[in-house]
Amino acid sequence: MVNGLNNAANAIHRDNVVKGHWQDNRQIGTLLMLCVSELSEAMEADRKNKYVDKTIYKKAEGFSSSMLAEDRSKYLKGVFENTIKDTFEDEMADTVIRILDICGKMKIDIEWHIVKKLEYNKLRFEEKKY
Repeated sequence: MVNGLNNAANAIHRDNVVKGHWQDNRQIGTLLMLCVSELSEAMEADRKNKYVDKTIYKKAEGFSSSMLAEDRSKYLKGVFENTIKDTFEDEMADTVIRILDICGKMKIDIEWHIVKKLEYNKLRFEEKKY
């Protein structure tokens, strides 16, 4: 159900280290506020009714399939910026990426924790039924 999140966390964190995002020793409060800021941006996108129409991007991917790699990259970057960037879904993805980056840095087994939390939540729900 949650397989792959630890791999994603490790890959995201590795990429961010390479990009230089972890040169300073960031405090946990700062990292958490960066997650909150992404959620705020998602809320703002919702207020502006900025949601993705994936069909446009998918058509562009199909159209660009015969392009040279460099041209294709530039083209899809532009399409992303015009159709996906700063939408609700984009900001939610940014939030998850930031959370997984923290998990990678802190070596948190997020898959295990999610499974345990879901199991616990089921128990809480079952208790309320009676």
